[in-house]
Amino acid sequence: MGSHIMATATKAFHSASGVDFLGLRAARSGDGLEIVYDDGVARRMVWRVRAGASEGQLADALARAVNGPRVVPALYTELRRRAIAVEAVCR
Repeated sequence: MGSHIMATATKAFHSASGVDFLGLRAARSGDGLEIVYDDGVARRMVWRVRAGASEGQLADALARAVNGPRVVPALYTELRRRAIAVEAVCR
């Protein structure tokens, strides 16, 4: 499947298997960006991105993490590598 880009501040990445999803969207409050994870079955998680990260850095981190064997730990690793801070909004 690969990844596809929808619109500015909204990017969506699906794992090769099509099961896992990572997305980048504008925060509902209109202030900043959020990362969304969905496993397609039971788990949906949302994190607010703290200031300082570019969309390009975030998109690269999500694209690399989505095909990891364990997507959420891979996401944290990729965010740490880029010094991108997030806070959980919904688990």
